[in-house]
Amino acid sequence: MYTFAQRLKITAFVLMGLGFIGLAIGFASAPSTVAEAQAMVADAHGGHGDAHGIEHDTHDAHPVDSHKEEKHHDAHAATGAHDGHHGDAHADDAHAEDHHGEHLLHQLQNKPWAALYVAAFFFFMIALGTLMFYAIQRAAQAGWPILLFRVMEGITAYLVPGSIIIYVFLVLTGLHANHLFVWMDAETVAHDEIIQGKVGYLNVPFFLIRAAIYLLGWNAYRYFSRKFSLAQDAASAGDISNHKKNFRISAVFLVFFFVTESMMSWDWIMSLDPHWFSTLFGWYVLASMLVTAVTVIALVTIYLKSKGFLPKVNHSHLHDLAKFMFGLSVFWTYLWFSQFMLIWYSNIPEEVTYFLTRIDDYNLPFFGMVVMNFIFPLLILMSSDYKRSNWIIVMAGIVIVLGHYIDIFNMIMPATVGDQWFIGWAEIGGFLFFAGLFIYVVFRALTKVPLEASGDPYVGESERFVY
Repeated sequence: MYTFAQRLKITAFVLMGLGFIGLAIGFASAPSTVAEAQAMVADAHGGHGDAHGIEHDTHDAHPVDSHKEEKHHDAHAATGAHDGHHGDAHADDAHAEDHHGEHLLHQLQNKPWAALYVAAFFFFMIALGTLMFYAIQRAAQAGWPILLFRVMEGITAYLVPGSIIIYVFLVLTGLHANHLFVWMDAETVAHDEIIQGKVGYLNVPFFLIRAAIYLLGWNAYRYFSRKFSLAQDAASAGDISNHKKNFRISAVFLVFFFVTESMMSWDWIMSLDPHWFSTLFGWYVLASMLVTAVTVIALVTIYLKSKGFLPKVNHSHLHDLAKFMFGLSVFWTYLWFSQFMLIWYSNIPEEVTYFLTRIDDYNLPFFGMVVMNFIFPLLILMSSDYKRSNWIIVMAGIVIVLGHYIDIFNMIMPATVGDQWFIGWAEIGGFLFFAGLFIYVVFRALTKVPLEASGDPYVGESERFVY
């Protein structure tokens, strides 16, 4: 039986404590008025108003307004009605500045909420991706990963607290605790014909009902699959009824999962940009989810082996996990490039604006994640020898995990905080808090049962898995 190491447990609590402090500072430092928001931006940029400043927000409006005033001035002089129209121009200017100021306030207020959402979704995504990978192995009746099943089940233990956190967050968002989803704002919808055409799907009650269905379905499969897995260990010799039950529910679950995962990605991420859509987006999120999950499985397995556990897991098992890390990284890149290239080449305004925003305002994280998620794994994990080296797998794994965290950051932040982003207390605190919670939940779950699925009919094949 695995025992939760005291040092690791303390590390998890320290991470949660530091993360909570960071998040608290992030929320406490968010502005409450337009004047505070403008002062924060002015202080951050030395009053010069560069690409992230308030002056940038009004830059486009001022030349237009000035031009309008000149035209109005000429017309008014000719008609003798200058004073009234000049007042209208000033009113338009004031309204535009009020609008930009309120928009800036919402962006800065969104910042800690968005940081919390990025971290909460990312670690939830790891557990969900692991569950999907586990279900594939069950449905395929694969023999090689049997000795890794308890590791996968331990990682999916985070699905329960992760689901609760995500759902509470979505409920708070639906109650207008933040401004992340613009389609939830009635005033915005009233002036936006595109969103008005989607209100049959994008409305808060239906949004929360769908989220509940997704989460309940995923957690139900996790509960029953683990139940049957443990029951198979306790079954008498020759009784494989629980193994067959797991096979059947896994096959059904995969159908449910592939539908709900795509819908989840539309609801929880793509609807942050309600004017934009991509038919590849569900697959793109799935690829990021899978490669991160397999990487975490490899990292946890290597850690457990370094502590003397999982003695029957050999280099061939780790080599296969590294091959999945490599192959899924290439698959993620294929989907990233397919989505990017087609939208960029077609240059349809409603679609290309998604990438313009990220290239203009998130240039470093946008292209940096491609290096971390594709070029680095490609160069490191292409070699068969490197895929058999634990320290190289760990090094590559850390880069991949961080790279896909930045990927989720790029999906969520531009739509919620615009160009007012920077890595601050909330961003660091969110990552640390959920990393600590994830470590605690996963390794605590691993202490509950033996780390070897000894009753599985294919366990012998897994033990002899050498090539």
